[in-house]
This record gives sequence, structure tokens and C-alpha cells, in this order.
Amino acid sequence: MSNRYPPESAGRRMIDDVPKAVPEERVSDIRKRLFEKANDFETLNYVYIIDRKGKLAGVLSLKDVFQKPEESKVKDLMVKDVIRARPHTDQERVAILALKYNLKSVPVVDKEDIFLGVVPSDVILGILHSENVEDILRFAGISKRDVILNKTLQFPVSVLAKIRLPWLIFGLLGGLFAAKIVTFFEGPLKVNFVLAAFIPLIVYMADAVGVQAQTLFIRNLALDSRLDARKYFLKEIKISLVIALILGAFLALISFLWFGLLNIGIILGVSLFLTVICACLIAVLVPWLLQGLKKDPAIGSGPFATIVRDVLTLVIYFSVASLMLKFF
Repeated sequence: MSNRYPPESAGRRMIDDVPKAVPEERVSDIRKRLFEKANDFETLNYVYIIDRKGKLAGVLSLKDVFQKPEESKVKDLMVKDVIRARPHTDQERVAILALKYNLKSVPVVDKEDIFLGVVPSDVILGILHSENVEDILRFAGISKRDVILNKTLQFPVSVLAKIRLPWLIFGLLGGLFAAKIVTFFEGPLKVNFVLAAFIPLIVYMADAVGVQAQTLFIRNLALDSRLDARKYFLKEIKISLVIALILGAFLALISFLWFGLLNIGIILGVSLFLTVICACLIAVLVPWLLQGLKKDPAIGSGPFATIVRDVLTLVIYFSVASLMLKFF
């Protein structure tokens, strides 16, 4: 590992004590070296083929080393199209490459393809664990994971509370704003109190659909750095229309059969239709905008996205109710 590179980068997590060979060598030469120096290597998943200029020319699996004829030349057996990372590549991207291409380790090269080292399998597993924990905490509005996970018992209550409070206070203020919205539409609620009974359902469905869409979009961004966000956005609009139509129609039918009131059924169906579409759009737009600002899209989730969805859901619900009650 090299301190020359940023934390959580491939360069910081790589090792260089790995089996290497040159294209002109034979399989017998590699076998002999592996038997003699096996204890000197930090990982033994692959043999990396380096040319005379120090560039990564290919890779050879240990299975091939011990199954192919001894006189076979490395250059005839090696895989030349090698998945690789740059030293400044984010560690999460390296781990995703390993998963996507079923690699036990990922080689690291510079911009001239000079071989620098590899990110081994045990490090990749550690990265996946830490990144998943980080994402979970971000969904909860907590960013300083090292303090929370590793040193909870060492820090005073005031420090730990300070870490967790900011987004919760934001959520509290958002909740107060949502309560104000409810009081603003007090008139329609008094006339049709049954509308109030469906507030939790409408809000929950918007949150559930939004969390689904946002989680999938953020994961797709992580898996594919070249993801066409505009194309994905248009696809998400189509998906949200289908989901919204099905859920809205189902709720309208059930509420009409339940209460026998056509106006209530239409209000609930239209409201759910619009809130689901809105939730899906927010789920994609917020991470997309954050990515454009060079910020981590994951920070757009959690309490922030939840309170935005909840407020907009209430506005849509009561606006639809107020408007339609004038015609029914």
C-alpha cells in the first residue's frame, strides 16, 4: 500500500508482492518460481505478465500454470484483455469491477499501463463491507462512520449526539412544515374526514416507491460510471407511469368499494398516481444533480429525500382533494 495516493483509492489499497512473469518465459519457469517463493507472495490468485517496459501485458491463472504443458510459453496462454484500474480509482469502483467480472484480484496500472500492483481478494471483501456499511449509515443521515462504528464507547455522548442530530433536526423542521400544510387544508379534511385516514397510506406508498427507485439508480451509477443518466431518467418515467397507474387504479377501486363514495375513490387514485410519479422523479433527479456537482449521490437519500417526498406528497394530495371536491 502506498501513502502517495488518496485514502479509499486503488493505489492506497494495492499490494505489489505478487507472482510476475515475462511473456517469453515457459510454464515450467513459473512453476519453479512459485514453489521456491510461495511464502514471499501476499496473494497467489494470478500470475501477472509484465513486458520489458514494465507494462501489464496479460494475466495467467494458477489453474493454467499447473494444467498446461511445461514447455508452453506464457505469451501463448495469457489473457491479454485484462480488466484493470488506475491508482486514483475509487476503492468501491475497484470492488464493483471485481464483482462484475468475477475477479479474485484487480491489477492497478498507471496512465501508461505500467504495472503498479493489485488489489487482492481480502481487501476487496473489506471494501465491500465498509462501503455497504457507509451506504446504510448515509441512508440514516450519518456520515462519520468511523466514529460511530469503531469508537462509540470512546467518545462522550455529546459528540455522538452531535453527529446524529443534524439530519434529524432537518427532518423535524420538515415535519413541522408538513404539519402546517395539513392545517392549511383543514377545510377539506373537516368536510371529508375520511381523507385524513388515508394520509399515512399515501405518504408511505410515495416513500416506498421513492426508496426503491433511488436505491436502484444509485447502485446503477456505482456499477456503471458511464451510465447515460438522461436515458435512464426517461426509462424511469415510463416505469413510474406504469407503477403509478396500477397503484392508483387499485386504490381508487378498493376505496370506492369500501366507502361507496365515487369522489373519494377518484381523489385517492389520482393523488396516489401523481405522488408515485413525483417520488420516482425525485429519486432519480436528486442523485443525478449531486453527481453533476461532483458529490456522492448517496447523500441525497435518507432523511433529506424522505422529508422532501413527504412534503410534496401532502401538497399533491390536498391540492387534488381541494380541487376535485369543488366538482363533486
